Amino acid sequence: MLRTKTCGELRKSDLGFSVTLAGWVDSVRDHSGVLFINLRDRYGLTQIVFLQGINDEMFETVRSLHPEDVVQVTGTVQLRPEGIVNKKILTGEIEVNAEKIVVLSRTEIVPFQPSAPELPAEETRLRYRYLDLRRSVMQKTLMLRHRITKVLRDYFDEHYFVEIETPMLGKSTPEGARDYLVPSRVAQGQFYALPQSPQLYKQILMIAGYDRYFQIARCFRDEDLRADRQPEFTQVDLEMSFVDSEDVIEIISGLMLRLMKEILGRELKLPIPRMSYDEAMERFGHDAPDLRFGMELIDLTDWAKEVDFRVFRSVADSGGRIRAINAKGVAAKYSRKDIDGLNNWVIEQFGAKGIAWLKADTQGILTGPIAKNFTATQLQQIAERLHVEADDFLLFSADTFEVTCKVLNGLRRRLAAELKLIDPNEMNFCWVVQFPMFDWDAEEQHWIAIHHPFTAPLESDLPYLTNTDPEALAPQKIRAQAYDLVLNGFEVGGGTIRIHDSQVQSKVFDLLGLSMETAKEQFGFLLNALQFGAPPHGGIALGLDRLVMLFGGLDNIRDCIAFPKTTKAADLMTGAPSPVTAKQLGELAIQVKPDNTKTVTE
Repeated sequence: MLRTKTCGELRKSDLGFSVTLAGWVDSVRDHSGVLFINLRDRYGLTQIVFLQGINDEMFETVRSLHPEDVVQVTGTVQLRPEGIVNKKILTGEIEVNAEKIVVLSRTEIVPFQPSAPELPAEETRLRYRYLDLRRSVMQKTLMLRHRITKVLRDYFDEHYFVEIETPMLGKSTPEGARDYLVPSRVAQGQFYALPQSPQLYKQILMIAGYDRYFQIARCFRDEDLRADRQPEFTQVDLEMSFVDSEDVIEIISGLMLRLMKEILGRELKLPIPRMSYDEAMERFGHDAPDLRFGMELIDLTDWAKEVDFRVFRSVADSGGRIRAINAKGVAAKYSRKDIDGLNNWVIEQFGAKGIAWLKADTQGILTGPIAKNFTATQLQQIAERLHVEADDFLLFSADTFEVTCKVLNGLRRRLAAELKLIDPNEMNFCWVVQFPMFDWDAEEQHWIAIHHPFTAPLESDLPYLTNTDPEALAPQKIRAQAYDLVLNGFEVGGGTIRIHDSQVQSKVFDLLGLSMETAKEQFGFLLNALQFGAPPHGGIALGLDRLVMLFGGLDNIRDCIAFPKTTKAADLMTGAPSPVTAKQLGELAIQVKPDNTKTVTE
């Protein structure tokens, strides 16, 4: 071994022992002829002292060191002199009096130092990811990821789940996002698809009798990226047989209880609160509501039908919605310029027509540019519905239901961040259940499955699906046996109970306009398997990257992944994606247009 101890291991109990450390030079300091280096590895940092006159050659070697050089040091553990104890680090009471140093590797001039307090631009961090990964924050995050993964593996093992790997090279099936395709050299002109999820394979495993399956699964989706989304990601995938939605919710709630206790040392009160999809959209305008603060959406549509204000009245009469939020006690903080900024933001972000607003003065009386359009009684009715008090700030959206959801959810989250209403240490879970099963695609003029075509409807809603009279069918009323786990306003997991009844499955295909021939072409292997004794089954997938982000108190999913991609799906460190040779393309019988061979960069 090139070391006998790590750089975060030594304590007062090690005084007098000879040790050998190895790591990266964090800093070099010259104090009147006494040289100090801080030596760093992923376990911590140890101060090494070099006394002049003991070994001139060693002293000059230390003088030549630069931060990020790799060295091996042998010496004796001693107490730091009184007054220079560093209480910020675990090794802060001791230092190593060096007797020997070996330079293992010299570094080039680094574009940034991992221990520097200020971060470089993210592009620089990703280009030199090997330096970025030396930062203690990144190391702690990846250790957190390791610990979370270990806890959940232990938990599932205790609950009789079997970890089974599913293929990375599979068949392209419609799953909501674009597939990453892999051309076959053997079967030229044909393609594998990288899995968007193990959905179909895990259902096959249920039919095969493995009644409790889980997998730490790598998944791939070719879609537009953002801070909490990556083209390749990891999900905690599971499936269970002979269960209903309550069983799946119970097992995942127990997992969250375990993670909260073992990772954060905190208790989670069960059962986790739940609400229906409809309730979430009405109260918060989003199916992943952030419950760490108030500012709930209030509907005023019925009231608006009785007022003379044409902007509100016309929207209400035409089937739209008038809804509002109340930002309590902050009216004085928002100037007219600030409000104009909010108005422009919702127009640009959500395609809205804009927002209306009112402020409550110190007496609780509502004022603002639209106040003159209402009678005193109508203003009082607004105040009562929105529980108005002095200095409250009211924001209104008058539009379709969907637009008012987007506008007010966006404003609600933005104002909460600006006003610092969110406790960064709070972990607020909830379940959202009973999602709609279908949505109408106005462009294509047909129904589409919101989740996937194997999602089971609620039994109470089956008549809306199985009615033989076409005019009596009501797809818009059918709710799915679907459930999402939400944490601090992020969906961290989603799942459904699957259809195991062939007649119900056939009805769903008919409703989606999917012929049996097309269904067999896309899902034939699963449809065949379902005919050979399929048990009732269901499951869920948790986003591991997002879980780590939230448990680590971070706001960017790229900080939770060792080697992430940029928002353009580029790996700046390796240069991927990149061109390949003509020989490689020839083996795959593929030709690339000349203007499509550019390397993707930021």
